[in-house]
Amino acid sequence: MIITGSGFADGERLVLAKPLVEALKRRREAAGILLSRPEKPVYGVTTGMGRLAGVALDARQQAEHQRNLLIGRAVGGPPWLPPEDVRALLLTRLDDFLRPWSAVSPELAQFLVDRLNDGFTPAVPRTGLGSSGEIIPLSHAFQTFLGIGTVLEDGVEIPAAEALAKRGVEPYVLGPKEGASLLQGSPLAVMHSQRGETEARRLIDLQTLTEAMAIDVLGAPREVLSPVMAGGDEQLRRILAAVNELVGAGPVRADVVQAPLSVRVAPRALAHAARVTDDLSETVRRWRTMPGDSPSFIEGEFVPGTAYHAIDLGLRMDAVTAALVHLGEISVQRQHRLLDERFSGLPAQLTSDPGPRAGLVPLHKRAVGELHALRRLAAPATIGSIDTSAGQEDVQAFAWAAGEQLRAAVSHLFAITACELVTGSQARHLAPDGAPGLDAAYAWVRTVVPPVEEDRPLGPEVERLIFACRTGKTAWTSA
Repeated sequence: MIITGSGFADGERLVLAKPLVEALKRRREAAGILLSRPEKPVYGVTTGMGRLAGVALDARQQAEHQRNLLIGRAVGGPPWLPPEDVRALLLTRLDDFLRPWSAVSPELAQFLVDRLNDGFTPAVPRTGLGSSGEIIPLSHAFQTFLGIGTVLEDGVEIPAAEALAKRGVEPYVLGPKEGASLLQGSPLAVMHSQRGETEARRLIDLQTLTEAMAIDVLGAPREVLSPVMAGGDEQLRRILAAVNELVGAGPVRADVVQAPLSVRVAPRALAHAARVTDDLSETVRRWRTMPGDSPSFIEGEFVPGTAYHAIDLGLRMDAVTAALVHLGEISVQRQHRLLDERFSGLPAQLTSDPGPRAGLVPLHKRAVGELHALRRLAAPATIGSIDTSAGQEDVQAFAWAAGEQLRAAVSHLFAITACELVTGSQARHLAPDGAPGLDAAYAWVRTVVPPVEEDRPLGPEVERLIFACRTGKTAWTSA
């Protein structure tokens, strides 16, 4: 793939386009002229950082400073980010370097491209990151370019110097300001926002499907799905239309006056989740238009920035997490209604032989356990600033933590959703006369988890369905 600066795809081999290399070279040369002016201090280059920004550095200190910035802040430890997240983090950093405000050299950008292509995976901490930006995880990520720290190979930590040597690569020698540029901004928060948004959208699609399955199995009245119920809420209107398309001409039970609340209110909760996810997506889009370095090189000058304070990303990730928690609560309640013969009209616990066999009640208990863990993630991660650097850094955004919580919430909700998909599929197996629009979805679930005729250990099958949900397209198009 030839990098154009407009975005990247996982797993593709990257090549720096020649126009980008030339642009990097021009900016680097212009920045070098500015850095050579002794009367013009540049934060983090000719001065210290943080509380020590007022300390001027002589030529010898400047030569060592960029390396010291990376290694002196690597104070984190495991657990480490998974390899796919590390790759996404490196891609996000590269994306920022290719923007007009970058003043790094083409050599650094190429070194980063080469490490992405050869699977170089720094060990980057996930927790204990109490700085105003992301200097701790970024120092761990990029000290490895110098042959310092550790990388992950097949899940095992090895010295970065050894990993570079195995690739026949010499450690990178930092030029002026390059250490500071590697540490600046919030690429970890951006990475979590992008990946979390993609996963949240997939969950909203799947939860729309499970809502339709519940309506289908319970034979619930359709009036609550009328587009007129959306009023001026276009997001809700789209959700109602999607559910209506799936349940179609399916049977409605004459004896059901109102479905359980968990079935009736789900479209509204789905619309809210879609809305806050759209908000997160728009915030990421705006972020990619703003300088991520500090100081950034803009119109021939170095200008201080605040991209390390990713509070707008963090607060929006918190909002998406809260919306997903509510979807999880509704999902677990719907599953319970499907297992109850008073609501479904089907055999108790969705077993063909109630009593000798447990049916799917244990599966609901798995969902309850996932929900218990999910609920604890609803507290905002972005709250909790405290003084550091002797008061120079007295506010933190903790956007990275909001990202970790969002990604954890996503994992729990995928498990809950898989449990509900199996429950809906089993219910329709016991009463095959359902909505034709859902036939493909039921068939898709059964290719992974066949109907439960006798009690069996469902754990491995549920894990396969979780994997299929996370990596496939929407369930009703994945068969």
